[in-house]
Amino acid sequence: MSISIRHRRIISLGIPIDLFTPIFAVSRMSGWTAHVFEQYRNNRLIRPRAEYKGNPDGQTWIPIGQR
Repeated sequence: MSISIRHRRIISLGIPIDLFTPIFAVSRMSGWTAHVFEQYRNNRLIRPRAEYKGNPDGQTWIPIGQR
């Protein structure tokens, strides 16, 4: 759904523009809460998979004075 459609829907409900951000945050809270409950139930953190694509040995450390 495009932002302009959301904008028109919120405006048509008579909600002030100043409340757009709080409404967005509140609508996300149910998802955040569901994630917390899922993490507690499984007793583990749910994290996105990340694949490091950099140098496997890392980079050499350079003191701040030499940077």
